[in-house]
Amino acid sequence: MFKVKNAGTRTSLLTHTAMTLFVTAISFQNALADDLAYAEAQVKHKAYVYTELQISTPFNEVPWKDINTSIKQQPGFIDKTWLSGVGNQSAGGFYTFDSIENAQKFVTQYFPAEATAFGVAQTTRVFDSAASENASRDMNSVHYGAHLKVKPGAFVYTEVQLHAVPFDQAAPWRELDPILKQQPGLLSKTWLSGLHTGTPGGLYAFDTIEHAQQFALDYFPTEAKKLNAAFYARVENYLSNLEGLRVWV
Repeated sequence: MFKVKNAGTRTSLLTHTAMTLFVTAISFQNALADDLAYAEAQVKHKAYVYTELQISTPFNEVPWKDINTSIKQQPGFIDKTWLSGVGNQSAGGFYTFDSIENAQKFVTQYFPAEATAFGVAQTTRVFDSAASENASRDMNSVHYGAHLKVKPGAFVYTEVQLHAVPFDQAAPWRELDPILKQQPGLLSKTWLSGLHTGTPGGLYAFDTIEHAQQFALDYFPTEAKKLNAAFYARVENYLSNLEGLRVWV
């Protein structure tokens, strides 16, 4: 506690306080505007891209800053969540694009050149985000404005060898979502619908790597068995210190 010795000092303090509050309000408004603009861009996305490089490299040795600079220049790019494979240290990512056409350009022009520069083989997938929008919203997908109360500890990427077109009617997401919501540690899922192929899949956010592995090893194979289909699953580290991840916060 302190005492104001004179009116001049009091006026100075009030002025300083008012200016501080004004600057804080402006900063908050600017941050809010940025978040709203980002959320609006997210809802307008039309395609997802999944990539994986066939490497085994500690992520701190991946030149992600240089790669980010190049990726940000790609037409229609909105954001990327970097992924690092648990166990094998593969490097990849999950991207959103403003159109399917720009996503296709990315996987046919830019990304193969990136893989060649590393001297490794690569995997890419393009997904029609509009096809699975209803299913994703039902699973608290951050790509449609949901905010997670807990930061993810890991991701799981899945793809099932089925042809589900049109997705909203052919994929059994209405039956599966209530079951998925009961899985330990699951925070969010973005449903995926393969472009041209109609393959259903998802990018799941989990609170811990242990829960992600439990899901990928114990639960998901039983789901694929019921669907009588082969599947692809990957457990990925959550890289919380990288640009492009604020969508998960």
